[in-house]
Amino acid sequence: MPKPLVAIVGRPNVGKSTFFNRVVGERRAVVSDIPGTTRDRIFATAEWNGSPFLVVDTGGIEVLPPNVEKGLRPILQAPLAEDSIPYIPLIRAQAEAAIQEADLILFLTDAQTGLTGADREIADLLRRTEKPVLLVANKAESESREMQALEFYELGMGEVYTVSAIHGSGVADLLDVVVDLLPPQSPEPEDDEAVHIAILGRPNVGKSSLLNKLLGEERAIVSPVAGTTRDALDTAMEWEGQKIVLIDTAGIRRRGKIEPGVEKYSVLRAARALQRTDVALLLIDATEGITAQDTHIAGIIAEEGVSVVVVVNKWDAVDAETRANRQQFEDQVREGLKFLSYVPLLFISALTGLHVNQVIPAVLDIVDARYQRLPSGPLNDLIREAMAAHPPPSKRGKRLHIHYVTQPEIAPPTFIFFVNDPELLHFSYERFLENCIRETYPFPGTPIRMTFLQHRERSGAPTKRKKTAENKK
Repeated sequence: MPKPLVAIVGRPNVGKSTFFNRVVGERRAVVSDIPGTTRDRIFATAEWNGSPFLVVDTGGIEVLPPNVEKGLRPILQAPLAEDSIPYIPLIRAQAEAAIQEADLILFLTDAQTGLTGADREIADLLRRTEKPVLLVANKAESESREMQALEFYELGMGEVYTVSAIHGSGVADLLDVVVDLLPPQSPEPEDDEAVHIAILGRPNVGKSSLLNKLLGEERAIVSPVAGTTRDALDTAMEWEGQKIVLIDTAGIRRRGKIEPGVEKYSVLRAARALQRTDVALLLIDATEGITAQDTHIAGIIAEEGVSVVVVVNKWDAVDAETRANRQQFEDQVREGLKFLSYVPLLFISALTGLHVNQVIPAVLDIVDARYQRLPSGPLNDLIREAMAAHPPPSKRGKRLHIHYVTQPEIAPPTFIFFVNDPELLHFSYERFLENCIRETYPFPGTPIRMTFLQHRERSGAPTKRKKTAENKK
């Protein structure tokens, strides 16, 4: 189910990127004292009190005076990085796009500088939305600045929340309010029976062409121009009685190649589409082979716990020697996607229809595996036999002992191991255990999540949780 989206907006240099990094818990956004540093929107998943949500950092909104034509140098509140001037209208456009998409808006201001004309203009912009807005006065590191922040009540936007993004003060209280205001995450009833398939890949790898070939009709715009698809396009179909929703997405470029404005907005929509996806089709261009960007997109899919089929498109366009050495090509792809060793590969041509009829059956087989639940008895027997054949290595004179294993969740399959001490687990042994499960229960195309909890002999209550190798990435 889609995560709610929280957008951080405000004029330049109020600390939006610093606040973004504080909320997501890592340094994702570049922080600089020069206004205009952030141009593209950067998004990441955050979680507070058990509630996950997407948070988006936007570029600072510069207010253009009415008598200044769009694209010309405006009268600025502060000096911008010189190469940022041409981007001012685009930065504003993509910030407005984030506002339109958001479920909740955090309007960041600067308690040190105080209320400015630009803040008033942005407040007027936000009042025209129907989205909930929280007014946040950042840089309130002292009592005097907290008192100065009171002037923001003049904007008439309700409570003023004072925080210091750089020190973290006030952020926890603000996030308590944020998660209370976010919409509940619940699946839409009409989609319960449908299998959602997202088509992802770099620009111009043939995503829309594959959609049309699967549908048997021209339901999506097809163009050789990279970036034609600007939004996530949902199309319903049926396959032998099974309801399917195909989601065609915008091509995802490397971050440095993403242009401000509409294109960045489309990438955000593509990432959000994964949150309502059962299986992703990762398209690779056979004429170019596996690239670093293909690996990057695969990593985004894996982080969301989505099952995946790697589809090598344009197989008809490669030379005869490459076709004759298909296994060598496949080995190269798998080498580039080592962390997706469990995924099937299909070689197709969306243009000619070569092997396209294999795509949906492969997806449905993966969906069956994605929703498979293993019985506890055979599962524990399997793990005991694996440990007897290959005991875990000792650490500080102690050895990992697994009391029992259970699978509490599906989609993706999630296994909880109750052990004597999670700190005794080595990542290589965790990988060994996953491989042992997959040897008997392959779970094709589907990631496996494994969590290790400390088991207390008396109460049986778990007391400690260890991050797995997957969520350390």
